[in-house]
Amino acid sequence: MNSTELRTAFSLAFVYVLRMLGLFMVMPVLAVSAQHYPDYSAFLVGLAIGGYGLTQALLQIPMGVLSDKIGRKPVIVIGLLMFALGSIVAAYAESMWGVVLGRFLQGAGAIAGAIMALAGDLSRDEQRPKVMAIIGISIGFSFYLALFLGPLMVAEYGLSGIFLATGALALLCILLVTLVVPSATNIAPKGDTLPILSDVKRLVTQSQLWRLNISVLLLHMLITLLFVQIPNLLVELNWPLARHWQAYATVLVASILGLVVLMGIARKQQRIVMLLSVVGLGLVFALMALGTANIVYLIVIVSLFFTCFNYLEANLPAMVSSISPAGKKGSAMGIYASSQFLGAFVGGLLSGSITQWISSHWVFVLASALCVVWLPIIGGISATDRLKRYTLKASKDTSDQACRQLSELNGVKDVTHVQHEHVVYLKVDDKHFDLTQAKHVLGIQG
Repeated sequence: MNSTELRTAFSLAFVYVLRMLGLFMVMPVLAVSAQHYPDYSAFLVGLAIGGYGLTQALLQIPMGVLSDKIGRKPVIVIGLLMFALGSIVAAYAESMWGVVLGRFLQGAGAIAGAIMALAGDLSRDEQRPKVMAIIGISIGFSFYLALFLGPLMVAEYGLSGIFLATGALALLCILLVTLVVPSATNIAPKGDTLPILSDVKRLVTQSQLWRLNISVLLLHMLITLLFVQIPNLLVELNWPLARHWQAYATVLVASILGLVVLMGIARKQQRIVMLLSVVGLGLVFALMALGTANIVYLIVIVSLFFTCFNYLEANLPAMVSSISPAGKKGSAMGIYASSQFLGAFVGGLLSGSITQWISSHWVFVLASALCVVWLPIIGGISATDRLKRYTLKASKDTSDQACRQLSELNGVKDVTHVQHEHVVYLKVDDKHFDLTQAKHVLGIQG
């Protein structure tokens, strides 16, 4: 990668980390640290933890489309200002409803699509996957960092301190975007970075993609269900909030080791490991429904949860990328991301509601039952090859005949020609594909 691409990748990754920290840091602490509000209830805790997911789900695709009309940076700045506003509202809230409003406003800063599109504009075709990978890694990193920082910060500065810090981080991100991230016109082909509304309508019902979208919805529903409950469970086992980070650190180390084992098995048995991961999630909630006798027991079963969660979280997006048609990855990932955030909202809503009006025991029973329903859905996903994507420049005169010739080349699985963008999208098996041949068909030199 050249200096512009490195600067783009790391500055946008840093923006992603700072923003996602603000969304995630309250998750492991809110159920305990919000008890001083006069209207505190389990229902409002669930709504506050998952509330950002609803506005994220609703605005994820529209904000991406808007960035193609008015520019990437303006949309990113608007989103960060909305996030900062939500953080300030939550920080100075005197009731749980105020915190809920702040979380909804935080979620309204749905800038993931615009960030990915800007990264695409600022990177060359052959380097774009590396830039996207650096940004993608930062998302997972921010979640695990939030598990450590949340309990430490709330012990030192309180819940308001966390929200004020995340608001300040959002403003810092605006400076990064305007002063550090390189500027670019919207020049990258959109098909693999941005959702396109006409494609979204067609892809919602695609047989394999809807299974993946339901899967990520359920996965994030389950993790939000869990985080509405875990802080109180730890307190009940005589672990004060200031020490919760120690439990999460143990869980994450154990789950990483478990993930390595699962990934080793999955090289030959991917479908079986996916099914086992869902079974593992269901087993965790079934065991939690039976009670958590001591801290060691709780840490062991939560480690199992995160082992299974991490495997699915890492592999489901890769499957979306592989299954989505050539030139439609941006739309497929837009639907996938919206499903993910919607799951977070529904999980918080259900967990809080059931805890308040029935019992937390039934939250775990429901979660276990959802895993049983999930099994045939994820079991119906066909095994997918890890295919590579290429975006090749086409001339105004590129004919349908040339596209047919491309489709007949060894290793080519899918071809999409977008005439008004002057690009051809390819999805290929790189072991058998010759890029030089494809360029020759399109008359591309070099």
